[in-house]
Amino acid sequence: MQIGELARAAGTTPRALRYYEEQGLLRSSRTRAGYRVYDDGAVITVGNIRHLLASGFTVDDVRSLLPLLAHPLPEQFQAGPACSDALAVAVRRLGTLEERIAALTALRDRLAHRLGPTR
Repeated sequence: MQIGELARAAGTTPRALRYYEEQGLLRSSRTRAGYRVYDDGAVITVGNIRHLLASGFTVDDVRSLLPLLAHPLPEQFQAGPACSDALAVAVRRLGTLEERIAALTALRDRLAHRLGPTR
């Protein structure tokens, strides 16, 4: 399928797909005319990329999980030898997010205190 077809099937934009390719998260082949062509499995891969990015993973995190992205994620995050790397990345990312949440909560609390009851 071509880039527009994949974008529609995956619920994203051609621009996002080109970005994923630039970042090494997605691969395509080219027609003689230079058009990008993706296999049918790319829909699952793009869905997984979008899910992970929306869940707070970085592009580097997602890149480290590339071998797992061709399959639905719930299967990959179950216990098993292939997922120990995925679990380690997820645990690291969760720790980072918790630190950011704590910092933002403290910042919000300081601002709310400065504003006092006038808000």
